[in-house]
Amino acid sequence: MSSITTSAIETPSRRSVERTFDDLALCVLLAVGLIAGLTFRDYGLGWDDYTHAEYADLLLKMYGSGFKDTGALSFANLYMYGGGFDMAAALLHKVIPLELFETRRLLGAIVGVIGLAVTWRLGRRVGGPLAGLVALLLLALCPTFYGHMFMNPKDAPFAVAMAVLMLGLVRLAEEYPQASPRTILIIGLGSGLSIGSRILGGLALVYALIGFLPLFIEEVRKQGARAAIGRFVHVLYTLLPGLVLGYLIMGLIWPWSIIELGNPFHALTYFSHFFEKPWKEMFDGALVSVPDMPWSYLPTLFALQLPEVLLVLSLAGVVGTFIVLPRSDVTARRKTILLMLTLAAAMPIAIVKRPALYNGIRHFIFVIPPMTVLAGLTFEWIMRWLKDNRRSWQPAVLAVFVFGLLLPLGEMIRLHPYQYTHFNHLAGTVRGADDRFMLDYWGLAFKQASDDLRDQLEEKHEVPPKGRKWKVAVCGPQRPAQVALGPDFTIGWDSHAADFAMTLGEFYCKGLSAPIMVEIKRDDVVFARVYDIRGRSISSLLSIPAP
Repeated sequence: MSSITTSAIETPSRRSVERTFDDLALCVLLAVGLIAGLTFRDYGLGWDDYTHAEYADLLLKMYGSGFKDTGALSFANLYMYGGGFDMAAALLHKVIPLELFETRRLLGAIVGVIGLAVTWRLGRRVGGPLAGLVALLLLALCPTFYGHMFMNPKDAPFAVAMAVLMLGLVRLAEEYPQASPRTILIIGLGSGLSIGSRILGGLALVYALIGFLPLFIEEVRKQGARAAIGRFVHVLYTLLPGLVLGYLIMGLIWPWSIIELGNPFHALTYFSHFFEKPWKEMFDGALVSVPDMPWSYLPTLFALQLPEVLLVLSLAGVVGTFIVLPRSDVTARRKTILLMLTLAAAMPIAIVKRPALYNGIRHFIFVIPPMTVLAGLTFEWIMRWLKDNRRSWQPAVLAVFVFGLLLPLGEMIRLHPYQYTHFNHLAGTVRGADDRFMLDYWGLAFKQASDDLRDQLEEKHEVPPKGRKWKVAVCGPQRPAQVALGPDFTIGWDSHAADFAMTLGEFYCKGLSAPIMVEIKRDDVVFARVYDIRGRSISSLLSIPAP
């Protein structure tokens, strides 16, 4: 991995190699942007969407009132998160002719495509055009990342911000000890946006401190401790404008963080412990209380939800980094870059032993972009080695790689618009994972179920009983169902006297003995159902007692 160039695959000239790979990358970005622009309306609301929209309104009211209206600073627990994405969506909604939640989906797609572009540039900078293209393809065809970018208002923007910050840190390692103005700007933007989105953005400081050790140690060896410390202090001094910019950005999108100097540390303490009433989720076929999830939770779900080709290449990249670190023929700058990428990709998963985790790996999708960059570096190294030693094998390896990309692509098409529920073929796809893990835990299927219910009632010319609206009992997130169904329906938990029951296909919702009006399925797995329960006595929609 120390001698990566752009000529792992032969073409008439090096310039044509760069141009070809870069043109392909631009085509991928254009294709993803086009597909996202045509399909963003397909993605339903999740549990958090409505609350995040309320948070945005409160933040804008606070700024509009000159900080007299401070309701945003105590709203639920969202004041401990940044609201940059939410405010941007609310402002965008004022200027484009889309409904609010459609606007949020569109903005999510835009942020996701930006994340793809940043990851491409990061991979290209570290490993050349081929590595950048491979990193881009692996991220674009990672169903978990792609699905979350449309509808996850916290974790997907945070992942993109962390990718921006990593790009800045890589540039800093290349330029050390003279950081360019552009690098300082990128680090400022990345740090402000990442920490301003989630306090977990502070992990980047750990990546940098540990990652820069090889470079610092080499400086000490060559120039002495005093000179090395002086150069390090000089770098910190040159970064001050960027860090000030980052602090201002953090305060803009997360105002609570600067009300008191210690508030970011309060947020870190708050989120380091489970902060809600415990509930149970399905993990590996057993119902487990969220605070009692085993250490294997994250490794298992990453192994079963990420595409197989990404898993193999990124794991090889991690191993390759530790092989490279002790080698004397690899520069300290190269070691620093590889170590930072490896820490960003693996450390958050490795350090969590008994987490209070839920909703799969959504809180950790920020590790996926650096994983794809490591995977891109690995693939480039493989192709270079084959060129020098087994050139005839290159087409076969390339064919295997393309096949590895086609597997998640096929699943993404089949699962649309529920790509975030993806499980790979090691897990038996969503069909094999259905009885062992949570799938549509955010209830996105309620949008399609609601649309189908309305269509059926209109086709049959059915109207609600005189003097009231249709009543729908919901097992799952109620706000998304209410928004999707519209004003002609009343939503609630109580199944008594309800006309219809809408349930998720998760373990906590009963299968009812009633006519099924709507059934949303993917790969023969039920994601949601709507039952006609008129004239029936249904005591509860829950299969287990509420927590």
